[in-house]
Amino acid sequence: MRMHDPKILAAAALLALLAGCGGGKQEAGQATAPATDNTAEVEEYYRSKVKVPGALWEQLERGEITQEEIDRRSAAGEFPKFFRYAKPEDLPADLAWEDGMDLPEIGSPEAKKGGTFSFFIDDFPRTLRTAGPDANGSFRPYILDDNAMRFAQRHPNDTSIGPNGFRYFPGIAKEWAVDKENAQVFVRIDPAARWSDGEPITVDDVFFMFYFYQSPHLRDPWYNNWYNRSYEHVTRYDDLTFAIGVPERKPDMASRVLELEPSPAHFYREFGPDYPERYQWRFKPTSGAYMVRDEDIKKGSSITLTRVPDWWASDKKFWRYRYNFGRIRLSVIRDTPKALESFRKGELDWFAITQPDYWYEKLPDSDPLVQGGYVGKTVFYNQLPRPTYGLWMNSSRPLLDNRDVRVGIQYATDWDRVIKEYFRGDYVRMRTTADGYGEFTEPAIQPRGYSVEKALESFARAGFTKRGPDGILVNDKGEKLSFTLTTGYDYLRDVLTILREQAGKAGLEFRLEVLDGTAAWKKVQEKQHDIQLTAFSVSPEMYPRYWETYHSVNAYDRAFLPDGSPNPERKPKPNTNNLQCIADPELDRKIEQYQASEDVEEMRRLAFEMEHIIHDNASFSPGYVFPFYRTGFWRWLKWPEDFNVKISRRSEEYYLSWIDEDLKKEVQEARKAGKTFPPILQVYDQYRDE
Repeated sequence: MRMHDPKILAAAALLALLAGCGGGKQEAGQATAPATDNTAEVEEYYRSKVKVPGALWEQLERGEITQEEIDRRSAAGEFPKFFRYAKPEDLPADLAWEDGMDLPEIGSPEAKKGGTFSFFIDDFPRTLRTAGPDANGSFRPYILDDNAMRFAQRHPNDTSIGPNGFRYFPGIAKEWAVDKENAQVFVRIDPAARWSDGEPITVDDVFFMFYFYQSPHLRDPWYNNWYNRSYEHVTRYDDLTFAIGVPERKPDMASRVLELEPSPAHFYREFGPDYPERYQWRFKPTSGAYMVRDEDIKKGSSITLTRVPDWWASDKKFWRYRYNFGRIRLSVIRDTPKALESFRKGELDWFAITQPDYWYEKLPDSDPLVQGGYVGKTVFYNQLPRPTYGLWMNSSRPLLDNRDVRVGIQYATDWDRVIKEYFRGDYVRMRTTADGYGEFTEPAIQPRGYSVEKALESFARAGFTKRGPDGILVNDKGEKLSFTLTTGYDYLRDVLTILREQAGKAGLEFRLEVLDGTAAWKKVQEKQHDIQLTAFSVSPEMYPRYWETYHSVNAYDRAFLPDGSPNPERKPKPNTNNLQCIADPELDRKIEQYQASEDVEEMRRLAFEMEHIIHDNASFSPGYVFPFYRTGFWRWLKWPEDFNVKISRRSEEYYLSWIDEDLKKEVQEARKAGKTFPPILQVYDQYRDE
């Protein structure tokens, strides 16, 4: 459930990769030390784990209570058990079980199974782990986000919202029931559900999921925070039936449970303090369609996914027309223009061409490949919350801790010119951090437009009134108004150039730094950036989340002293989504109210109020929104009649396409012979916002 940008890609050298993985001597799938067995530790955790009230966690973070006091009260039995056991006859008799089977099918019955889908990644993944250090990279969607099944999944074309939120279809679960009065969701696991190694999926894996994500061994504070704070208890009724309690009766409380994937307890028998090293190159058994075999890990060169033999869900409704490729081969091509050349040669089956220079110039409609009908081009308009492309300013850094400086940077950042010149007017300006959430998007906020005059006024309030010989402002201390502007998107290099040129007119210097995706993400996660052009790709949720990105506990370990004043010794907290290091007591209070609220109207009001605080803080400069994606593909890659689903973020996210092997042979032979086909130039606007 972590938010991340799927375009955050790695490009580190293999030596650096191996050094980061523990010395470079470990082979794929090989443990770093003799096997251990954590069974006793896990069972003790189940026996002793209690649910500490959220209010006490907040008091601990504010320094109003000590960990020792919480431990004492826990040992005294003051808090309820987290892991609970019951019998099938204890299940409430009045539960209304759902299975979502009335929802429409996904995909096309014409889809064919088999073939190898070829694409590229611009660096080799740093790990096969899906949690812990370096796990939140661009490769993770292939083995987790877009691959792993959940207990149930939101239907991607049905946007109706009922009393329990969105409509869901079954995944690992056979059926589920929502007990809103008691803030619980009951689930029955499908008896056929299996991990990719053949082991059955049971409630043991649900229990272990909480142990795994709550454990400090994970070295991933985001998961620790989420799984400790977001769940009240888990109750086992039998091997396939359980219930999970959540803190609030929120409008979409079911999603907090149904969108979970359990963790295979048998695979993590050796999970312990050395988890990052021990499991660095061990593929976790998946509930989904694709697995990674040890022999398909070619470090630094390629990594291939194979469709799970006899995948347990292959004939089930909602899944049978998806995940059609027999194999997915991802070659490492570190340079995007070289990747385009590989695509043009037919070595890659698909290519993302949303960026204007690729759409209009590098693969124009007039290109012989397109006019000859060998390669198709498609525009697909989607509907979902928008990735937060913009400038993320680290307010813990010198000068950036001054709001007047940040406001000046906002006025000195010319996004309108970027949209007009670089994006050819196809994109639109982002307004808030929550664009695309419908009624939860505050309509009254407008982003600050480019204005040299207003930028200079703001910089002057911060003490920058004189220009140096290079035209950049300096203050009386001789400090230069200069910041490093970093990105991990090589394709946005020209965007940075436009921003630098326009900022210079307002006396602001941007020192441009274009890193590979993994290095850039690591820098921003460690809060070592000044200003970063990046984005979070947000899940299609009912309402925006604020705690992860804006609560002070994700900015600093101890943001405030007991009296509420800022802690002078505070240091930025790494590996959280609070990239701006925002620590605002008023914002914290509203976030906590928002988290606890069960009323849609109150949540909407709080969301609007929080957006105004974030806008006023000025540490995020909203960039741009693209309401579509554009795809190039070889003729043999086939799609459903309506191309894709409403909430898809990328053409391959829901794996609806397939390879027609006979057509592939025909196209390859026709190209050699000079035979052409009708061009494929398609626009799918059935979900376009008017």
